[in-house]
Amino acid sequence: MYRAIAKNKRNTVFIILLFLVIIGGLGVLAGYVYNSWAITITVVVISTAYAIIQYFVASRLAVSMAGGQEIQKADNPRLYRIVENLAITDGLPMPRVFIVNDPAPNAFATGRDPQHAYVAATTGLLDILDDSELEGVMAHEMGHVQNYDTRVSMIVYGLVVAIGLIADLFLRFAFFGGRGNNRGGGGGGNPIVLIFGLVAMIIAPIIAAAVQAAISRQREYLADATSAMTTRNPDALASALEKIGGINRPMQRQNSTMSHLWISDPTAPGLMSRLFNTHPPIADRVARLHKIGGEF
Repeated sequence: MYRAIAKNKRNTVFIILLFLVIIGGLGVLAGYVYNSWAITITVVVISTAYAIIQYFVASRLAVSMAGGQEIQKADNPRLYRIVENLAITDGLPMPRVFIVNDPAPNAFATGRDPQHAYVAATTGLLDILDDSELEGVMAHEMGHVQNYDTRVSMIVYGLVVAIGLIADLFLRFAFFGGRGNNRGGGGGGNPIVLIFGLVAMIIAPIIAAAVQAAISRQREYLADATSAMTTRNPDALASALEKIGGINRPMQRQNSTMSHLWISDPTAPGLMSRLFNTHPPIADRVARLHKIGGEF
């Protein structure tokens, strides 16, 4: 189990480094083709500012988009006490707890750090799980908080935005500003470089989406392992995932920008290919959890 956690952390670092390489390569390519580093600097500054804003407001926005209602212990003692006990076990501050009125069984966590964490569960999840299964699911969500997965997600989101802005700006200049750039000399006067740049800018956002999904899948595996380590009962989470997967019901309020936050893909089945799916197959997660259980 500990080897699996270490492997997932290493893989996530490698993927983020790949993101940085992609952004750096696109920036150099744009500056060379258009003979103007001001383009790259402007896009990176705007992307950074946008990412910083998202870093501070994205959590509240995600809860609002999901339709979450904050609760106290008196409102739902069962859910609140499970989260409270997990926070004590993990040595974490008590997060704000929300319930989403939705029959689809699901849960998510968000927040830039453990001091500003939010966890939420749907009414559908509370209805179908017993206490040990619910504890496994909420330990998974608390694992995201403990491992700073939500912060990683925000950083990656900002990197994806940077890639998208660079690609969009490059393509706009290619189609609407090509003549001026060609007169200016430099890389813009080389049609081979321009064609290569156009291809790179079209493919880059696709690669970025695939990499973002890969990071999300790695963090889900890590949160599963963290849940198993916290509760010492990985079979309970495995059982919960099987119940969630068996119902396979999409959320009533779907938003692609926060789909990676949920413990199970909240979109309708079949909308995304496995390459761009932000969640590993439930069967794979269950198999890993059973394997972890055999190691206890």
